[in-house]
Amino acid sequence: MADATRTPRCIEETKIYLSVSPCTLALLDSVCRFYSTPGRCQPMATLPILGHLLPLLLVIGTRGTAPSPQSAPQGCYRAEEAGERTFRCSQAGLSAVPSGIPNDTRKLYLDANQLASVPAGAFQHLLVLEELDLSHNVIAHLSGASFQGLAGTLRHLDLSANQLAWVPLEAFIGLQVQVNLSANPWHCDCALQEVLRRVRLMPGTATGIVCGPGARSDLVGQEFLPLAEEEELCGPGPGGTQRSTDVALLVTMGGWLVLVVAYLAHYVWQNRDEARRPQKPAATLPVRSEDSSTLSTVI
Repeated sequence: MADATRTPRCIEETKIYLSVSPCTLALLDSVCRFYSTPGRCQPMATLPILGHLLPLLLVIGTRGTAPSPQSAPQGCYRAEEAGERTFRCSQAGLSAVPSGIPNDTRKLYLDANQLASVPAGAFQHLLVLEELDLSHNVIAHLSGASFQGLAGTLRHLDLSANQLAWVPLEAFIGLQVQVNLSANPWHCDCALQEVLRRVRLMPGTATGIVCGPGARSDLVGQEFLPLAEEEELCGPGPGGTQRSTDVALLVTMGGWLVLVVAYLAHYVWQNRDEARRPQKPAATLPVRSEDSSTLSTVI
């Protein structure tokens, strides 16, 4: 009887303390109305049959139940494609990266939306993500940590057909990924040149990297990769780094020349001072008598 008093004192309380399925709750309500007086449940101690029946009902009702997963954003759905867990939000009218993306997603499609930026750590909870499609949005800004947490898994990244004029190199550090950067209004500057030295482009996408209206006037409308191979853009003006290197070389040579001239001037000045000093007579060494007699004998 003591054990019975430790349990909730009526089925109404049981429904509060325990999480059971709707079917089980309906069955509990029916049993409660059958055994209880109107408006109030009788204590469990006075219902021996129900006391034995309740554990069985709870086992049946809770068997196989699990917390319901977070519902997908409107316009998004999960799928199995080629054995890979895929989450598609294509043409879903999204203006921001949605929440509720399952953690086990391997392929994520957010293409053809209205995403304007990718904030830092937007995908860091997707620990097995291999493919990310952000194409055909209006993305104009990437954070240096936009793809944080994806360094070990991400293999394909599509950023084509957006509004990217430049991207921070930090966004791609550590990624072993093939990237599609085509169909963006690139400034074709040093930043893009450095990025292309660090990433691998998806096959067939290189010709789509074209200089946009914000680029240097003589570069607008031209493919970037041939220009980058012929010209170093990480410096002021055309041939920037080469010109900077030439200037640095001239400055270095000028510095060495100044040092040589200074050394020669110091050397000449020091020798002139030595020449002006009065010459001291050479000291004569005393000759011993034994040496003189020996010299005389020899003569």
